[in-house]
Amino acid sequence: MKQEGTTKKSLTLFGFFAMTASMVMAVYEYPTFATSKLHLVFYLLLGGFLWFIPVALCAAEMATVDGWEKGGVFTWTGKNLGKKYGFANLFFEFFEITVGFVTMIYFILGALSYVFDWPALNSNPMIKFIGVLVIFWILALSQFGGTKYTAKIAKIGFIVGILLPAAILIILALVYIVQGNPIYISSKDTFVPDFTKVNTLVVFVSFILSYMGVEASATHANEMDNPKKEYPLAMLLLVIVAIVVSTLGGLAIAAVIPQDQINLSAGVVQTFAVLLGHFTANNTILVKIIALLLAFGVIAEVSSWVVGPTRGMIIAAEEGAIPKSWAKTNEHDVPVYLVIAQGIIVSIWDAVLTFGAGGSNLSFLAAMSLTVVIYLSGYILFFVGYIKAILGEGLNGAYQMPGGKPVKLIVAIVGLATSIFAFFISFVPPTSIAGNAVQSHEYMWMLIISYVISLILPFAIYDLCQKYMHSHEGNIHHAVAGHKH
Repeated sequence: MKQEGTTKKSLTLFGFFAMTASMVMAVYEYPTFATSKLHLVFYLLLGGFLWFIPVALCAAEMATVDGWEKGGVFTWTGKNLGKKYGFANLFFEFFEITVGFVTMIYFILGALSYVFDWPALNSNPMIKFIGVLVIFWILALSQFGGTKYTAKIAKIGFIVGILLPAAILIILALVYIVQGNPIYISSKDTFVPDFTKVNTLVVFVSFILSYMGVEASATHANEMDNPKKEYPLAMLLLVIVAIVVSTLGGLAIAAVIPQDQINLSAGVVQTFAVLLGHFTANNTILVKIIALLLAFGVIAEVSSWVVGPTRGMIIAAEEGAIPKSWAKTNEHDVPVYLVIAQGIIVSIWDAVLTFGAGGSNLSFLAAMSLTVVIYLSGYILFFVGYIKAILGEGLNGAYQMPGGKPVKLIVAIVGLATSIFAFFISFVPPTSIAGNAVQSHEYMWMLIISYVISLILPFAIYDLCQKYMHSHEGNIHHAVAGHKH
């Protein structure tokens, strides 16, 4: 998401891979995967081929077009479909992460409640609400000093808070299984899900979510020595690593914790407690250390995303989509107003999701689904824009998909169809609440109302901004004149 100058030295294949992986891979998604048992392998493969690869390849072509390397989805969709839709796509990304922050911080609270033996932090709605506010605002305000520390925190957080715990989890689970201990996955559990049950498809949505954000790194494709060769290679590596690590991590939880006892926001800590309790007499301190590492990993992810999507908004302001004054930056090049606006939206979502569903797993599920439908709306625009460009004059990016126009269209149509399918499936209540009519009803209304508001907002904001800027033409003429093509 961060826009960096092209003066930067070439990005190595591993550097690009690590950056993309830190945006895409997250340990806190493993408990959600684990509820699918063996189906998770099928879902991760399906999501990888039908969605993850199409997004990565289409983004690579658009990101390597001259002049399109800045602004990400705002530029790509804007050039293909028009500025209004470019702004809507950027807004969905910006807005989606405001919901995403709440689900990420729910995980941090789950880990901290274990560390400090304070269960209310994870179960009492009022305490949970305040907890999200405190953590988010501390992280948001800490960004005002510039992002030079954010990148370092993100790298350390990825290694210490994601890779290390995932490796420990997988090794412990393998040893546990090899020793012949009882596990909760049996040969009865099939690899292919039952597609006749619509609720089993709902779970597929959480797997799509696990791949989201991969297009964000495509803006750096031009910084590699040979993007035509290295970008697809980095994506292939990432698909393999993400599928293997997520599969093993999810299976580790599914094997050790009974399905009906998996806690979605604290399941990783829960699994470590069971595994370490099996191998050591006094496991409490070890589990607390791992819980802190996991919390740090997610804190690093949150802090790197706080300024991320607001970068695209700066480009949108330069292009005249929103008033220049909105994207005003401080001496450290941080768009203060946008970060504060984002924080206010996060605070509202925190209230809606925590109190709207009693602070239980229901709020977590609704937040996850809302995150997906908002972001998928952006991906639908992304693919439609790409297809329009290919059917038109084509794209002259440094990276070109092999196979020419027919292959490009097939890949993009598969990605678009998967996005639309996942979008509609997201509105079906998950299996865990499907049997409860009251909860299903509450979940549906929460999701539909929140989504409709999210869908209308970017177009309303864009139109109001255009009216405002035209009525203040004289005032803003000098601000945008230097940025017109």
